[in-house]
Amino acid sequence: GEAWPIMLRRIHRRKWAEVKRSAAPARTFGGCGGGVPAADILPAPIRSDPMTTLTASPLLASSMATRSADPTFRIALISTGGTIEKTYDELGGVLSNKLSVLDMLLATLELRGVTIDRVPLMNKDSLDMSESDHDLIADTAELMSRNHDGVVIVHGTDRLAKTGDRIHERLEAKGGARRAVVLTGAMRPYEMRRTDATQNVTEALVAVQLLAPGVYVAMHNRVLQFPGVVKDAKQGTFVRG
Repeated sequence: GEAWPIMLRRIHRRKWAEVKRSAAPARTFGGCGGGVPAADILPAPIRSDPMTTLTASPLLASSMATRSADPTFRIALISTGGTIEKTYDELGGVLSNKLSVLDMLLATLELRGVTIDRVPLMNKDSLDMSESDHDLIADTAELMSRNHDGVVIVHGTDRLAKTGDRIHERLEAKGGARRAVVLTGAMRPYEMRRTDATQNVTEALVAVQLLAPGVYVAMHNRVLQFPGVVKDAKQGTFVRG
């Protein structure tokens, strides 16, 4: 039979073609500074049916006050790799970050009232991230928050807390967060039958629409705000430090 990576690429192309058929006309980001490579940003956003809008509670109303009259909520989805995007290398017998499966995951969700602009920044195990990688993610999150209603970052869990703290520090130095920035990841790859990837990405996409400006992690039915968030390896989730 065909090698799994070849099969995965074919499935990926079919799924992405389905998504693009309902997408808005292609557009590119303007002024991609702050270290964001313009060539890495996909030209067309994933646009969902704009029928449904969300209403925030009074405690979160301030986060919605600065929204434009456009009922569609625009989310920048920054992907950096991590367990959530690991795929099985049949020849090597290992899980590795070689192919992105995030578009396949998004194609399984019914997303109403949002436009998702994909920003494929890198595809790394977070244990392999350098200080410059954390800086690049923080800079990109700050840049995307300027022209989006919210930012979601898919990240490896081992260094997610470090990136969350770095983003918080960067935004505080610039006068505070403009929008909600929500990090998420997975303890088990999307390819696994018992993956938590779909749940966590869905939670992050909902949370970013409701939270007040700030930096958060959304996983396993919980939302925690930075700073002061750490990974609990024994529980396999994030907790207050």
